[in-house]
Amino acid sequence: MSRPLREPFFLPYQSRWIRDNSPLKLLEKSRQVGMSWASAYRLVRLHALRGRRLDSWVSSRDELQAKLFIGDCRAFGTLLDGVGHLLGKKALAKEIRTSSLSLPFANGSAIHSLSSSSDAQAGKRGSRVLDEFALHCDPKLLYAIALPGITWGGQLEILSTHRGAGNFFNGLVQEARCGGNPKNFSLHRVTLQDALEQGFLKKLKGKLPPTDPRQFLDEAQYFDYVRRSCPDEATFRQEYMCQPEDEADAFLPYELIESCEMAEGEKWAGPTEELALDGPAYLGVDLGRSRDLSVFWLLERRGTICWTRRVECLRGKTFTEQERLLDYFLRLPRLVRACVDCTGMGQQFTERAVERFGKFRVEGIVFTAAAKESLALGLRAAFERKELRIPPDRAVRADLHSIRRESTLSGHLRLAADRTGAGHGDRFWALALAIHGAVHGRPGRESAIQTLSCGRRPFPLT
Repeated sequence: MSRPLREPFFLPYQSRWIRDNSPLKLLEKSRQVGMSWASAYRLVRLHALRGRRLDSWVSSRDELQAKLFIGDCRAFGTLLDGVGHLLGKKALAKEIRTSSLSLPFANGSAIHSLSSSSDAQAGKRGSRVLDEFALHCDPKLLYAIALPGITWGGQLEILSTHRGAGNFFNGLVQEARCGGNPKNFSLHRVTLQDALEQGFLKKLKGKLPPTDPRQFLDEAQYFDYVRRSCPDEATFRQEYMCQPEDEADAFLPYELIESCEMAEGEKWAGPTEELALDGPAYLGVDLGRSRDLSVFWLLERRGTICWTRRVECLRGKTFTEQERLLDYFLRLPRLVRACVDCTGMGQQFTERAVERFGKFRVEGIVFTAAAKESLALGLRAAFERKELRIPPDRAVRADLHSIRRESTLSGHLRLAADRTGAGHGDRFWALALAIHGAVHGRPGRESAIQTLSCGRRPFPLT
């Protein structure tokens, strides 16, 4: 009786990447299909060779991703050490600090995980792995500084999901695919569909708990499951199907949004935590009822920066429940001003808040075309001046990016957003209202925005 063949450790698309020894490698990929993990294995395998001398330098988007990548390398190195022990050989160095962002090998070489700063690449020789390349602050500069590092040997590996059609990463991909490939990249592509067709779901189920609902899905069902979980169709196509979104009409491009995101793991007050505010606070409220979200966005000013301290999103809640949440915020001692969308059904909501807390605490803003333009431009200015910090949340990112600019026949700016499962630009407008409160709360500052006769807060920010 023949023994069943053992399943390969790596899936076909991972193996092709691992075995590719081209000097320049480029990969556009779906999220979470194991490609960073495969790159970690490839590096460890190369550094375990006796003749290896050059180090390798890995650039991740942030410190958390850097630690995860080195952790994968350390796990593969330990595995190779276990096999090498049987043969009397050792891959890793004798002493390894588990907290370090470097992994030394017995042959004197090492794998280092670098800061996301492009300047960290300068002056270093050896292979480069630029992980989630499109999400770096300046991909073009990162590429320009990293490339000379392989002059004396090694490889340059670039792997990433897309972040807009205008990103330098997409430019490299299109040049390699359609522009004659003058840089001679070895181009790889792995969409979610590619991964599912090559056995990804079976591998995933082997890691999931037995009761996880994904255990009972087939490939087509899992594909639809991921698609439905995305904020919108454009996000799904970009994040999982390697189809970059055209940034030309986006009012806030991804690059601008991400430049103001807090670092992964950076603490900010979540929805279940009690707020302890030291600086003046400002609240923006965009109201919805059944179809759209109601969003309450709270900012705290520290110096010149407005930090997000709470983002509450309600769907299908009664106005009584929404008023209860508004009252909670308005009772915060450090709250200077609440700016509320008082268009249509929001008018009574705002008037009742004024009755309870006074006209100097609450400002109702009517969403005319001119008012929306003024609010949006104020928000964009805060992003451009880097005077804002927002959570690194996918739904927040997608909602802020969903606002599109259109020109009317009269030449004015019109702002629109598609209605998706993540919202209808509701977080965008709540944040814009909060920024409006922070900016126009200063004495002597006049706003061109139409308001209800509920006053304006004539108090200083600090």
